Amino acid sequence: MSLLEQLRRDGHLRTLDHAFAHSLRRLDPDTPDAVLVAVALAAHAVSAGHAGVDLAAPQLLVDAAVDWPDAETWQQQLAASRWVAQPSRSEDEARADAPLVLEHGLLYLRRYREYERALVLGLQRIAAATPANEDLAPLAALFAQLFPRTAPAPAATMEAPTQLSLLAPAEAQATRTPAAPEGDDRQARAAALALRHSLLLVTGGPGTGKTTTITRLLVLLAAQAAAAGRTPPRIALAAPTGRAAERMAESVRHALAALTANGVDPALCAQLPVTGSTLHRLLGTIPDAPRFRHHADNPLPFDVVVVDEASMIDLPLMAKLVDAVPDGARLVLIGDPDQLPSVEAGDVLSAVLRAAGDGHGLPADDAAALAPLLGTSPVAAPVSSNFPGRRVHLLRGWRQSDALQLAPLADAVRTGDADTALALLQAGTLSNVHFDASGGDPLHGHRDRLLAHWQSLADADSPSAALAQAARLRILTAVREGPQGARTLNARIEALLTGRQAAQPQRKGNAARDAGEAFHGRLLLITENSYRHRLFNGDIGICLRSEASPAGRDDAGHLVAWFPGDTPDAPRAFHPATLPAHDSAFAMTVHKAQGSEFDAVWLLLPARDNRVLSRELVYTGLTRAKSELHLSATPGVLATALARHVSRVSGLAWRLGEHRGTVDAS
Repeated sequence: MSLLEQLRRDGHLRTLDHAFAHSLRRLDPDTPDAVLVAVALAAHAVSAGHAGVDLAAPQLLVDAAVDWPDAETWQQQLAASRWVAQPSRSEDEARADAPLVLEHGLLYLRRYREYERALVLGLQRIAAATPANEDLAPLAALFAQLFPRTAPAPAATMEAPTQLSLLAPAEAQATRTPAAPEGDDRQARAAALALRHSLLLVTGGPGTGKTTTITRLLVLLAAQAAAAGRTPPRIALAAPTGRAAERMAESVRHALAALTANGVDPALCAQLPVTGSTLHRLLGTIPDAPRFRHHADNPLPFDVVVVDEASMIDLPLMAKLVDAVPDGARLVLIGDPDQLPSVEAGDVLSAVLRAAGDGHGLPADDAAALAPLLGTSPVAAPVSSNFPGRRVHLLRGWRQSDALQLAPLADAVRTGDADTALALLQAGTLSNVHFDASGGDPLHGHRDRLLAHWQSLADADSPSAALAQAARLRILTAVREGPQGARTLNARIEALLTGRQAAQPQRKGNAARDAGEAFHGRLLLITENSYRHRLFNGDIGICLRSEASPAGRDDAGHLVAWFPGDTPDAPRAFHPATLPAHDSAFAMTVHKAQGSEFDAVWLLLPARDNRVLSRELVYTGLTRAKSELHLSATPGVLATALARHVSRVSGLAWRLGEHRGTVDAS
């Protein structure tokens, strides 16, 4: 039996992967089996989240006990195949349209190699448009107001400066951290670098003040434009999901209110946007087409594009976003490098970070140019980076407070330290962190509290109030199917709320549920993009019985599905029967919850090990909690999860190094 057939028989390849390989064999019966295996693996790699397949380590993609071809011989066979192109032989016109590309030991489907290449060249283009060296002295007073300096702390306890007076209300309640050496304020550094560079990456964990920093950064850009006599910058706020976009906009609104209350010019603050957009909406979706309305030939009409939750953005979407950023515009990417990567192909943020360095140092030229703002003694260090822009990594944890003592646990999970994580959980000393080592079912142990919350959604004063209240609590799971899966839990919750017998969860791939299954107070989760409705995978809504039609019609008593609109107080209404594929959202997978926050989180891990478990999944799940965390997992499963690190095959990091300092004019 050939290796291709063995992999198909053992379930390591999808039907589509196998069919793709056989389609090439039908076109050329002499194609070697090893080439067909590589072709099938390249297709399978994309479905598994990789940009391509590493021929030296195919076991990273398929964990099978098989005799893999020798990597060097394998590459030679691929190089000789009519189906594979190599950049070093770009003059070979006979292979200009080959469906696969072999480069740097990676075999790509051509489209995904081109996405990588376009993304790197796009980042280079944006970074090359360095803003003019303007006099920063006129901004010094405003900068000092936005980032007030604090006295240095004793050397043994130096951390990060506290600047709570300008924080949003939720952040102002955070535990105060010791002050840092004067000039070592990373929030200030990020804002200052944005005045000097067109491409900026701001990273940090939950509550490190990323959005607050961005708000002050944008105020500075508005002030810089005013000082130079230019029109106010046109600014876009965006994120991969609707909920993440609204969270970002809400943080900006809170931060702007705090700034104006502390004496910052209201006219400057008024120039900032207070609403966010999904990336799909920003780029302009075209029904039934993979393209967007905005691209290189029709760029976005903005001078500054700020994108939150960059870890969630897959390779094709990031490439299209960068392509649409106009020449001379700034791009600011924000993300947490320890969260789960995108569901679709490519871990863009992780790959970029491998090229960008740790984000701790400040190049000497920036230190000298930014001295009027940062002072004469900022942290200056040699920076070796292949990232064309600048990166700043924020460290301070504003969310660390008496309400939820999450930071020690999050740090242990992030680094895969299972012993420390379990010791913290089992000691029970972390404030508002609760651990059920039996892996118990929250619908048994906490049934009354959970039901009271869900029942209260149906009694909310308005759809907008119900949507806001829904974010106070969520059950998160690692898996979608099975006894601890989101679908099973949702079916049980629906039965508890309606009194009906729990329905058998539909299998993945089925059509949207019947509108007849809708009920008053049902939380809804969109599971596929619908450009016609402007509803996207991951959007959360609620089904409520209307008392009066918004249009004045006599529709009282009809069920209406409400989803967030452009502003928090203006949700959008849909008839449940017209919705795209959807499910209940009382329980969600951690992947679906990424980009959201909830006051109280019940995180439930499977009773047995599952390949989806990883430290990134656990970290992402527990950091969705703002004030209370309940973790239900056996110590063995938790330790196994923390030992597993998500890794994606990608050529972005080395490609950034290869193209360092170059821009393809074409």
